[in-house]
Amino acid sequence: MTTTTATPDPTTSAPTGTAPARASKPGKKLGRVSFVGAGPGDASLLTVRAAELLAQADVVITELPEQEALVLNGAEIVDGGLGEDGETLTHAARARLVVRHAKTGAHVVRLISGDPFTYATAPEEAAACSKAGIEFEVVPGISSVQAVPAYAGVPLTNRQHREFRVISVGDTSVAWTELSGDDTLVLLSAVARIGEAADGLIAAGRSPQTPVAMTRVGTTTEQSTIVSTLEGIAADAKAAGMTSPAITVVGEVVQMRDALSWFETKPLYGWRILVPRTKEQSASLAARLRGYGAVSEEVPTISVEPPRNPQQMDKAVRGLVEGRYEWVAFTSVNAVKAVREKFEEYGLDARAFSGLKIAAVGEKTAEAIATWGIRPDLVPSGEQSARGLVEDWPPYDETLDPINRVFLPRADIATETLVAGLIELGWEVDDVTAYRTVRAAPPPAPTRDAIKTGKFDSVLFTSSSTVRNLVGIAGKPHPSTIIACIGPATAKTAEEHGLRVDVMAESPSVEVLADALAAFGAARRVAFLEAGEPVTKPSQRRPSSRRKA
Repeated sequence: MTTTTATPDPTTSAPTGTAPARASKPGKKLGRVSFVGAGPGDASLLTVRAAELLAQADVVITELPEQEALVLNGAEIVDGGLGEDGETLTHAARARLVVRHAKTGAHVVRLISGDPFTYATAPEEAAACSKAGIEFEVVPGISSVQAVPAYAGVPLTNRQHREFRVISVGDTSVAWTELSGDDTLVLLSAVARIGEAADGLIAAGRSPQTPVAMTRVGTTTEQSTIVSTLEGIAADAKAAGMTSPAITVVGEVVQMRDALSWFETKPLYGWRILVPRTKEQSASLAARLRGYGAVSEEVPTISVEPPRNPQQMDKAVRGLVEGRYEWVAFTSVNAVKAVREKFEEYGLDARAFSGLKIAAVGEKTAEAIATWGIRPDLVPSGEQSARGLVEDWPPYDETLDPINRVFLPRADIATETLVAGLIELGWEVDDVTAYRTVRAAPPPAPTRDAIKTGKFDSVLFTSSSTVRNLVGIAGKPHPSTIIACIGPATAKTAEEHGLRVDVMAESPSVEVLADALAAFGAARRVAFLEAGEPVTKPSQRRPSSRRKA
């Protein structure tokens, strides 16, 4: 995936009333453009059609940096927000940019915040495509007009109030006297002029006690909402430090927020959580935490490298092909990956496992094996660990098992629990180092500073090695940071490093760990509310000490 900076093409612009530049060379096929709504803040608010087009795109033109994360197919990413000089591109410059890329024959997806045809530049850009003879389509998105109030728990209509009006305040003149009724009003770009707007509506006849809700950076985990009245909103917005972008709703529907606020009341809302794993390892965990309102940041603490001596793996793979083993036991996703890479090196595929029984230490490892098109014969029915695997492993039977040997590819630092257990069951084990785990490089200085100064609300430790390595490369988390551990062994290691464990999963699963942290966050929120205190994040409070002596 490559990213380039937008450079408007002066050759494609033409004075009004003149013919457009030639669209393409004779015989050269023009591309097409898809104008796609990409969510007003939360870039995951995509339609099914939008996701389909992103998967097909050759070029994706964005307008916000966070939209780049939506591009997963290796398409070229072009910044349509800023030019090479760092200045915001004009409507005309963006239109020229879209046309220029489409003229190369590419399928261009133009991502637009919110809805392409609602307070956006897509109409002008689409008109430029039409003028150049370029085929285009428009995929509606979710406008901030609807999305932000919904995320704030403020409906625009209900049974008593069936109409709403959208007013773009900005630098324009607004006839407030025409807005004297009881329709719900949605005010855009009103932060700087909210006092003037409130005075105008009161002068027009609206009650000074009319409820008002102002929500900034809506649909993101930085969203914040203040609820006030027409006579108090200007002072309250100033006191709260409200800034653009913000959506303001005026009307009786605002009173429903107490019952309907669902986003800002999530148990981990706005929490910044450190996960000492790679992005690939923590994808499901990140999704789980996002569902609870948190933002996760991954910091790899280990690096996976090939074994120093590859001959042991070479010998084992040859033995596997020659029928030396009855079982292959995979104890991690990294082990599956290491064997797969060795297979590719030898030109082998899943057929090499023919006649073998395959064991996986847990569901994640089983899923990695399934990418081969293979279903493991054994996955622990209880605890998903080496101990759980041994408990379910059948003893060696001379009558039923023609071969008594197990191939065990694993890390260089793995424990001996599985080997000892298999030997006790009568099996011979080829314990082979398939990969090495070494301490990763330290994270960037801002991340190290955030860890030490308590800017993270929680750290999720998924193994003892993640505790040791994170402390080694970045230092101890601040005393205010909530420490969550995946199990007793990990918790013990954390305590040995002077950390007090606040949360521990009931079973060794990252999803269960996320659920346990969410339950902790929910209980913490209730405690604040019952005490009549504002709900704050751990990073907003500074106890004197939480480390063990």
